[in-house]
Amino acid sequence: MRIGIDDTDAPDGMCTTYLGAVLSRRLAGAGFGVGIPRLLRLNPNVTWKTRGNAAICIEAEGDPDEAFRIACGCVEELAVLTAPGTHPGVAVVEEIPDPAFYRQALQDFCTIDEACSVLEAAGARYRGWKLGRGLIGAAAAVSARLPDVTWELLVYRTPGRWGTRREIDRPSFFLSEDATSPRTWDTVDRRQKIVVCSPHTPDPVLFGIRGESPWWVAYARGFISTEPAGMEQLYLTNQSTDGHLLPGKIGTLEEGRSYRVAGVVAGIPVTGRGGHVMVPIADGGEVLRCMAYEPTKGFREVVRALRAGDSVEACGSYKGGSLNLEKIRVAALAEDAEPGPPVCGTCGKRMTSAGSGKGYKCRSCGARAMDPEIRRHPRAVACGWHEVPPCARRHLARPLVRGGANGKDDTPGGIPDHEGCRVHETG
Repeated sequence: MRIGIDDTDAPDGMCTTYLGAVLSRRLAGAGFGVGIPRLLRLNPNVTWKTRGNAAICIEAEGDPDEAFRIACGCVEELAVLTAPGTHPGVAVVEEIPDPAFYRQALQDFCTIDEACSVLEAAGARYRGWKLGRGLIGAAAAVSARLPDVTWELLVYRTPGRWGTRREIDRPSFFLSEDATSPRTWDTVDRRQKIVVCSPHTPDPVLFGIRGESPWWVAYARGFISTEPAGMEQLYLTNQSTDGHLLPGKIGTLEEGRSYRVAGVVAGIPVTGRGGHVMVPIADGGEVLRCMAYEPTKGFREVVRALRAGDSVEACGSYKGGSLNLEKIRVAALAEDAEPGPPVCGTCGKRMTSAGSGKGYKCRSCGARAMDPEIRRHPRAVACGWHEVPPCARRHLARPLVRGGANGKDDTPGGIPDHEGCRVHETG
């Protein structure tokens, strides 16, 4: 069976992944065969999400009625039901629903009624609390098939420390990055000199290590020194896969979806209030405003270096008529050149204009020339992919170190769906 859970956290406490880790242990303690839990990030543009819009799926073998009872008990005990935006949902299915619902929840929007219809068609046991909005994520989690996966080892605090300042040894995180990159990523942001894998919110997470395999995240974890951990859980995830991106065409984009769009830079980048940078790109007669906001730090320099005529492919979320950039590929650079007065071939002095349509004249020796000198300026940006820094990266955005279809090149990527993975302990 698959057990799906969503929307049990709140901005000021708890975490759905923590509840998933507790549930995995309670199921195993009750005699269930338990697989490695899945952490599924859904559409990052959903306005009613609490934090990272994560849902959990646990594969298990045993009595579905008992699993449903245990899962509901975990929600009743641990979910922040008093939080205004927390509306949990639990679902247990013995038959995997159509994965189209997962893709819809990942790339588009879903209603609670649609989620209930999917669950009823699959003969699911399900329950929602309050508005029951978490049934959307629960249904998506049990429907998911993952053509590309990554792994995250989440380390949790002891309950008595929740809400207090985290005690971490910063240099140990940089050491972990040095030892395991590019097999792991987004542990630190070297340019900003900050640790990015340890949150500042009052939830149970101490830190999380993301990487390409269970071995690499466990190895990276071994370098890190912190306050005593309360619990650790390995998750199979859809993070860092670009699964949220849809192929798009300028002029047809829909609000709240994320896209890859091709176009040609149609004007000079403009830096606005707060340091946000806007650059227009066009396809035919349609123009799209692309934004690199201040939190993307040095990525804005890439956007500022673009010039009219550059061919690009932009990736990001479409909100309020703008594409909020997550990364951009410069496919071809236009020549950055301007005409100017030539140098006199006789005396070597710079000529000046002789008047409209009259070419140029040397004021020293009187020599004349009709053709201007074309001054070509070196470009400050290179062809290829450019991405936001780790401190600004979304959970689903695929870092360039992963390569593949949305990474360093356009080689089709992906690995088979990971079914039936079993729990094993990590250090």
